[in-house]
Amino acid sequence: AKLDRIFLHRFLALPIFFGLMYVMFLFAINIGGAFQDFFDISTDTIFVKGTAWLLHQWQAPNWTIALLANGIGKGINTTLTFIPVIASMFFFLSLLETSGYMARAAFVVDKAMRAMGLPGKSFVPMIVGFGCNVPAIMAARTLDSERDRLLTVMMSPFMSCSARLAIYAVFVAAFFPSGGQNIVFSLYLIGILMAVLTGFLLRKTVLKGNASPLILELPAYHKPTLKRLLKETSMRLRYFVFRAGRLITPICLILGGLNAITVQGGVSAGDASTESLLSFLGQWITPLFSPMGITQDNWPATVGLLTGMLAKEVVVGTLNSLYAQVGHLGEIAVAQFDLWAGLKAALWSIPQNLAGLGSALVNPVLASAADNEVSQSVYGMMMNRFDGQVGAYAYLLFILLYIPCVSTMAVIRQEANQKLMWISIVWSFIVAYAAAVLFYQIGKFIEHPQQSLLWVSGILLSLLLILGSFRFISLGKPHALANT
Repeated sequence: AKLDRIFLHRFLALPIFFGLMYVMFLFAINIGGAFQDFFDISTDTIFVKGTAWLLHQWQAPNWTIALLANGIGKGINTTLTFIPVIASMFFFLSLLETSGYMARAAFVVDKAMRAMGLPGKSFVPMIVGFGCNVPAIMAARTLDSERDRLLTVMMSPFMSCSARLAIYAVFVAAFFPSGGQNIVFSLYLIGILMAVLTGFLLRKTVLKGNASPLILELPAYHKPTLKRLLKETSMRLRYFVFRAGRLITPICLILGGLNAITVQGGVSAGDASTESLLSFLGQWITPLFSPMGITQDNWPATVGLLTGMLAKEVVVGTLNSLYAQVGHLGEIAVAQFDLWAGLKAALWSIPQNLAGLGSALVNPVLASAADNEVSQSVYGMMMNRFDGQVGAYAYLLFILLYIPCVSTMAVIRQEANQKLMWISIVWSFIVAYAAAVLFYQIGKFIEHPQQSLLWVSGILLSLLLILGSFRFISLGKPHALANT
């Protein structure tokens, strides 16, 4: 009762909730990030540089090295590098859930959501979306009314899943070495805001009605044991790593193959940045994304958005694989390879990062002085090709808001209908493109004011026309939901 007087306080409850969410991202990015270099350097040494060196000793052709080292090797390296940040977030979420706080968070947010006419019950499935959007949408079955279910199905895809967090972590390390948790926290808040905005627009147009009341039994507070927290974290992490690995590795292999084949059908020498089939396709589509800061020479970023529609875990693998091949990073690995030196550097990175952890938390500005060496390997390629922090954040906004993955779209079709699935796809692309372009053009307004003004005006006018057409949209009759 004493704790509830604090956590359910009329004025303190929401600030406490957002404060805990901020601490979670602070914990994941800083504590988890301290171990990220170990996984990155060690797996890169073994699976990428080691494979490239071994194939070179066997006098394998360059395209074989590109496929196996920068394809499969980079896929494994990318998957395992996710582990510390994702594990840190899963650990913190397990702590909140097993302690009994998460149920109270749903009760707290219910008041705010009902003030806007949205079902507070939707927040419980949406919290699940922090792990994965698929079970979040399936959890909408627990809601009583058809209207609330449809609202939840449309809102849930905007919640940042663990796969998106992996992408955020990579970009934060490259572009925002200080205060990275603030960047991640802002993206999570924007996702929640867009989910609420989507629900509000639907409630005012095609899904009019009153929100059903929230009836929730608050569990007793528990003091979670470390053994239980580690068990739940390992179960979630194991599922994520195996799922991500099954997707990332073959995608990287396919991309490596496409990047090794020229437009004429021949085999490139290894660096196919200008003549490969994948380069041709990427550069052909890239002008569509130029208003959000993606230039022609950054075509791997466009390919990353395309493969990201399969699964967000694949985005980082795509960028890793393509930037490595475009930048001749595989050749560097062959020229200088020392297994023990690489493993020693990986192990030594842990105490170095932990030593700088205190200063990063207390004074991130001073701590960032040592992070200026980030321009190495793939991070360096990213920093050279994206248009600074503005371009990187615009890219992250698009990643946040466009469709999470084909699995999410499939479960929307299963839980509702095919029409709602296509509406969700189109709507997510619209808001993602609009948000990314608006942010980039406003951020670069001083550099090209006339161009930015035209883009901002055009996007805002288009949004007004689209929002005006909402009342004419029919969501169709849900099939699976009606039977639950």
